[in-house]
Amino acid sequence: MPLAKYLLHPSPEEEKRKHKKKHLVQSPNSYFMDVKCPGCYKITMVFSHAQTVPTGRKARLTEGCSFRRKQH
Repeated sequence: MPLAKYLLHPSPEEEKRKHKKKHLVQSPNSYFMDVKCPGCYKITMVFSHAQTVPTGRKARLTEGCSFRRKQH
């Protein structure tokens, strides 16, 4: 039975679903992002996988907030 997927060049969707240590090149799944509040226009830096009491796990943005992912 032939191998159905190419192991050297996996698709980006496949890499995104893997554990951070199982990627072809190890890298974390979390990231920092700038979030702008629509009311006061203040920019706050937020960690994507913050362990805060209300949300836990991945951070959830409220409606109307704009954000951008920080570059390394």
